[in-house]
Amino acid sequence: MTDIGFIGLGIMGRPMAEHLIAGGHTLHVSSHHKAPDAELQAKAIIVHPTPKAVAAASEIVILMLPDTPQVEEVLFGEGGVTLGLNEGSIVVDMSSISPMATKEFAKRVEKAGGSYLDAPVSGGEVGAKAASLTIMVGGPQAAFDKVKPLFELMGKTITLVGGNGDGQTTKVANQIIVALTIEAVGEALLFASKAGADPAKVRQALMGGFASSRILEIHGERMVKRTFNPGFRIGLHQKDLNLALQSARALGVSLPNTATAQELFNACVAHGGTDWDHSAMVRALEIMANHEVATS
Repeated sequence: MTDIGFIGLGIMGRPMAEHLIAGGHTLHVSSHHKAPDAELQAKAIIVHPTPKAVAAASEIVILMLPDTPQVEEVLFGEGGVTLGLNEGSIVVDMSSISPMATKEFAKRVEKAGGSYLDAPVSGGEVGAKAASLTIMVGGPQAAFDKVKPLFELMGKTITLVGGNGDGQTTKVANQIIVALTIEAVGEALLFASKAGADPAKVRQALMGGFASSRILEIHGERMVKRTFNPGFRIGLHQKDLNLALQSARALGVSLPNTATAQELFNACVAHGGTDWDHSAMVRALEIMANHEVATS
């Protein structure tokens, strides 16, 4: 049994935390950052007033927060984790944030006496609930080896990619591929539908060929059936593509199709789609075509 700090009990964080509890661990959480409800408090959870207090009571502190500024505040702000960090403790950031900021955060945590792993995830709410997340890790081997049994309670595919920042870089790369594939599936089904073919049958046929993918399988079905409840919200995918484009600018790399995908997400948001599932990117294409993907 390990004393684990867990800060960020949101849509993803809560089921992840529950898997850790089910694994026999005690969780320490902060009342200032998505405090646990009564149901969660009835489990093996100890509530503390600040992240500092959480860190002081924990061997490993896991963060699952929305974006870079929230992670920075929790780590280094007033009452932050690094102020209560024990010598040899490990901070594990499972949020999806800036790879460049992550490298700086790791240095600051090391100065405070701890080790740092960036370990963003892919799989969404469904993967978090099913403990089937893909976890992409950057950081020192020794820290990874110690935390890996905890990762195994939350995910299935767990890879130490490299040093600090490499986990976040991998997650950004993942989000680029996902966004561009959603766009490709949307274009294909829109083209088929506009041409008079049944997009559901087109999708079924394509699932048996080289164009087959999980996104064609799952999000293609969403597009045909018009089921755009999240899932993974467009607003969050926008955030991830912003990280991609900001990092690319700093590196002097052009990501033209990533920029196009972001503009399509922006168009969806302009039509009230921040909280649509990211498969609803197809709606921006539909508006331009004045045609909706639908079974004929």
